[in-house]
Amino acid sequence: MVLSSILMLTMLGFVAAALLAVASRVFAVDEDPRVEAVTGTLPGANCGGCGYAGCEGYAVAVIKDPAIAPNLCVVGGPAVAAAIGELTGQLSTEREPLITHRRCDKNAGDVKPKYDYQGIPTCAAAASLHFGSDTCDFSCLGFGDCVKACTFDALHVENYIVHVNESVCGGCGACTKVCPRSVLQLIPRRSKVAMSCSTKDRLKAVMDVCAVGCIHCGKCVKVCPAKAIAIEDDRVQIDYEKCLACTDCGEACALACPRKILRLRGGAVLAHYDESRAISPALAKKIAEKSA
Repeated sequence: MVLSSILMLTMLGFVAAALLAVASRVFAVDEDPRVEAVTGTLPGANCGGCGYAGCEGYAVAVIKDPAIAPNLCVVGGPAVAAAIGELTGQLSTEREPLITHRRCDKNAGDVKPKYDYQGIPTCAAAASLHFGSDTCDFSCLGFGDCVKACTFDALHVENYIVHVNESVCGGCGACTKVCPRSVLQLIPRRSKVAMSCSTKDRLKAVMDVCAVGCIHCGKCVKVCPAKAIAIEDDRVQIDYEKCLACTDCGEACALACPRKILRLRGGAVLAHYDESRAISPALAKKIAEKSA
């Protein structure tokens, strides 16, 4: 009885193995060797900046779909894009290198806490409790959710505000996706100016809580000769394609900002108009008139 059971189970095992062997041949998928080649070309950061789940996911996608561009790897840059373009037979165009920028300067603005937060030490948790612990409902909360998301060790928190080490930032955008306040944004690495405030409030509501916050006066919008600045979704936004195409504005928007929160890249604050900064007398006069 026992022997017959063992023989039957053995036979069933052989039959199952045979069926699996046949199925593996019938349903086998031939893998394109270029997938492995592209994967080997990619830097292996698996940051998700390309929009796919890791480097291998992007390699499979760019090989299978000709509509997917070979220059989506923000970490690899032009060299990797050119290599992928050669492997896929696609023309690779240069992609604008990006950098993470922090749209908040709550320490300079002397933003006070609303209460002593004692909950889960994450920005996501803090933001969900009475709009966060700062008097500004749009400030960087400084618990470091973005630090944990960064695969390049480019972020660190100091005095409850995040700082970006641009020299190692890969511009993948992983940090921007986890920020509950949308304080972090990707901007071109070669950008000349940047907005350092993310508030959606206006005028007195901003001035009551922050000494430097954007009050939405619109002066930067008026003086920009390239029409690159607009107030969208209650925030000042810069169209960097238009901004970078304009080469003779002398950073008029930063000059016109009365709160000095729209700044030169690197955080420099312009305190007054200066015609020596390649601003023509006519443009300087126009800025002064519109800013008055």
